[in-house]
Amino acid sequence: MKPISQGKAVLIFVVFAFAYFLSTLIRAVTATLAPTLVQEFSLNARDLGLLAGGYFLGFSAVQLPLGHWLDRFGPKKVVLSFLSVAVLGCVAFSMASGFAGLVVARMLYGVGVGACLMAPLTGYRRWYAPVSQMRANSWMLMVGALGMVASTLPVQWLLPYVGWRSLFLGLGSLVVLAMLLIAWQIPAWQASPPLVGATAAFPAGNSPSGYSQVWSNPYFRRLAPLGFFNYGGLVAVQTLWAAPWMIQVSGYSALEAATGMFWINVSMLLVFWFWGFVNPWLARKGFHANRLITWGIPASLVTLATLIVAGSAYPAGATAIFITYCAASTVCAFAQPAVALAFQTELAGRALSAYNLVIFGGVFAVQWGIGLLVDGFRALQWSQVAAHQGAFAVFGVCCIAAYLHFLRAK
Repeated sequence: MKPISQGKAVLIFVVFAFAYFLSTLIRAVTATLAPTLVQEFSLNARDLGLLAGGYFLGFSAVQLPLGHWLDRFGPKKVVLSFLSVAVLGCVAFSMASGFAGLVVARMLYGVGVGACLMAPLTGYRRWYAPVSQMRANSWMLMVGALGMVASTLPVQWLLPYVGWRSLFLGLGSLVVLAMLLIAWQIPAWQASPPLVGATAAFPAGNSPSGYSQVWSNPYFRRLAPLGFFNYGGLVAVQTLWAAPWMIQVSGYSALEAATGMFWINVSMLLVFWFWGFVNPWLARKGFHANRLITWGIPASLVTLATLIVAGSAYPAGATAIFITYCAASTVCAFAQPAVALAFQTELAGRALSAYNLVIFGGVFAVQWGIGLLVDGFRALQWSQVAAHQGAFAVFGVCCIAAYLHFLRAK
């Protein structure tokens, strides 16, 4: 493939970013809709956790074959095929008549948007220089945070006028628009790509076909527990459990919780925007991914502990604590492009998809696990506040263990 121009690189980013914006909006909207769905379908905490986690179950199930398909067929063909499933999932969710229908539909659009980040990152690995890949990754996550912002107050304002079923039909229509833009603007994939900023480890046409070199890579294994618990837990809290905590522990109304989620996601947007600007400068100064993760994770752990200990004592401060926790946890996102750059381009799709599987497997486990723990502690006659504190404490211990593994691993 010929080198792409700067204008074409920007256009590719914008088109992919629009699809990713929709994917994160769909992913996060459950938190805003939670009070409505709980009332309409009589859901408990376990059901809510499973419903939110169903997205990540479907999402995770396709990550390994996705890596093969991205390396073989390229981002354009793969993401178009996947997004057609997302449209089906949105329509099915809008027509669901019971809890099982909601879960199945959420799994469907979890599958459908499973390539919305991995496809562009795989393309960026070929089309962009290494320093630009770190910036593009941060700004893709910034766009994802914008989708989460849109899933909070804007959705809360729309609900009384359009209802949640019509909302999902509208989202499906926007996904169709994203498909048309991708078909129009994203370059076709070609075999034997030129390497950007790296040396080929395999002759053309002789790249490894499986995942063994990914799973056995020491750097990948060093980062895997952080991806599962710390990064996966960040997404689980941001897209689901922050809102129930605000309502059931801090005493917020549904609108106040949506407002809190709005500011959490705005803060995440600004943090990723900031990282995108400073990453090239940090790289020149020697602040690589490992160093930033080492320094940043302790701040997130201290903030999580503050949230747990405070409980319902400082309800007005819950939003600020969640903002600080989520912002500090964003250093986990540096692991993703670092993993991609640790492998040659012929393995980039598989390396990214394998690590994404780890992350979103963690999201599913943490989202459902917290729900199971809350219900379990409630069955032991714990108060609502104590049950949430206990569930988050178990999650916090897992995050500490993952961080210690990262520090000790060779």
